[in-house]
Amino acid sequence: MSIEPEIREANMAKKDLTNEEQLQFDVQFTTRRKDPKTALAISIIGGSLGIDRFFIGDIGLGIAKLLTLGGLFLWTIIDWFLIMDATRANNNELMRQVRDGIVQSRA
Repeated sequence: MSIEPEIREANMAKKDLTNEEQLQFDVQFTTRRKDPKTALAISIIGGSLGIDRFFIGDIGLGIAKLLTLGGLFLWTIIDWFLIMDATRANNNELMRQVRDGIVQSRA
């Protein structure tokens, strides 16, 4: 899957912002977003320790995976198929948070 849907969503999130606010959005979002392919690589290497979930910001799930050794590796294998979508979902939430922060700072 390509990065194009994320770019489309970011452009939609920026459409009502001024040029300066769009630049601010780009800087904040691109420095804080997580790459789904990197998350998958981390999941394959250290998923049983929850490192993949810590990477995308799911601290609670990361601790749960760490304490259960990835659900006795079953959860780890399942996450190999789910981690990229979870990363995209977290990026979408981050996009909303960044945009809301910029809009709130107008006042």
